[in-house]
Amino acid sequence: MKPPKKKPKGLEVEDPLCCCEYLDRTGERSHLAACLCNCEDLDECSERWLTCRPLPPGILERIADTFTDRFRFPWLRGAVKIDISLLPPIILLPVFLHIAALHLLLAVVILISLPVLVLWYYYLTHRKKGRTLFFLSLGLFSLGYMYFVFLQEVVPQGHVEHSQVMLLTCGLILMLVALSQAKRDPGYLCCQMSSDKALCQDNSNIVPSWNGLGNANGLYRAALSGVATNSHTESQLKKEAGGGMEDWCPKCRLVRPARAGHCRICGRCVKRLDHHCVWINSCVGEHNHQAFILALSLFLLTSLYGISLTLDTICKGKATVKALFYCPGVYADYSSALSFTCVWYCTIVTSGMGYVLLIQLLNISYNVTEREARIALRDSSGRRLFCGMAVDTGQYNRGFLRNWIQFITLGSSTPQHSTEAIV
Repeated sequence: MKPPKKKPKGLEVEDPLCCCEYLDRTGERSHLAACLCNCEDLDECSERWLTCRPLPPGILERIADTFTDRFRFPWLRGAVKIDISLLPPIILLPVFLHIAALHLLLAVVILISLPVLVLWYYYLTHRKKGRTLFFLSLGLFSLGYMYFVFLQEVVPQGHVEHSQVMLLTCGLILMLVALSQAKRDPGYLCCQMSSDKALCQDNSNIVPSWNGLGNANGLYRAALSGVATNSHTESQLKKEAGGGMEDWCPKCRLVRPARAGHCRICGRCVKRLDHHCVWINSCVGEHNHQAFILALSLFLLTSLYGISLTLDTICKGKATVKALFYCPGVYADYSSALSFTCVWYCTIVTSGMGYVLLIQLLNISYNVTEREARIALRDSSGRRLFCGMAVDTGQYNRGFLRNWIQFITLGSSTPQHSTEAIV
């Protein structure tokens, strides 16, 4: 028999990960069964807490990072990391709504507390400039849970017809399709000079050409003989530009087209940046603004239709608006109380989204983005309208009809410039 061939030194063949193994943040192989082992920071924190000693700086952040890294789910080819921000809506929302259905006072307290907690978490994450899936998870799970309660508690009472259930279901599906389109690329700007990939990978030495106009696609401007020099600094560029550095993004290091902006949460420049929406966990820009408006509109129509069907079932013989504020005997039955609590939760969410849609429609009518409106208010260069809900900068306003035509045709009339025409 031939002796087995020895593996060459220096080449270590690693075994594939099993369903419960993973590579931690330090690159070491670990197992889910050892998730509670080697927790020096947690042990030190507990010891100092028991002995009433102050905690060292940064220890809570390290514990949170360790917990986030070890919170995983067994999966093929290694355990999958789960974003913790997905869990609070899934766990807490049904619990709060079921508790609120026990008594009217509990419902008042919880329905007031929920928006306050959501706003507090929004300002907390907004201040840290971090991305989170909490709001997207809250929105999607709220839709699914409200639909589940509607099918389980309202439809069996026999007052809702099958055609109405189908219409509500179709509206929900169309809204989810529009939401998936809104989650697409909003129009991120990046280097598109495929002839030299090194320029795209290391763009810190690229010197833009300042001739008064930026490229429509935000491409880098370069000379054919070689783009850049290490001798030029950004301060020298500002002098050469003569005040034209407003189109230059120092973080992305590219020339931005008109109305583009840098999102500090995504860390990238976006064409015709409107704002960063936490409900879709993405920016709203030139490529997905239409889908964003469509998703909001479908959500409002579907939600209002579901609210009216539910109130007509549990508060028979009363008008929808009157039943929302006065529905005697609704808390005598737990099923009706849960449905009525969910109706009020949907009403609060729908009111907030309706306000967002109203602001968006006003901005479109005056051809201004949220980013441009904030800048105009900061610089006192805009005119407040409709009690401050809209701001007219006057820079791109071409009239109501033309503004809407431009919005409807967003992304379709952008001229495609070749690399040869740019360089």
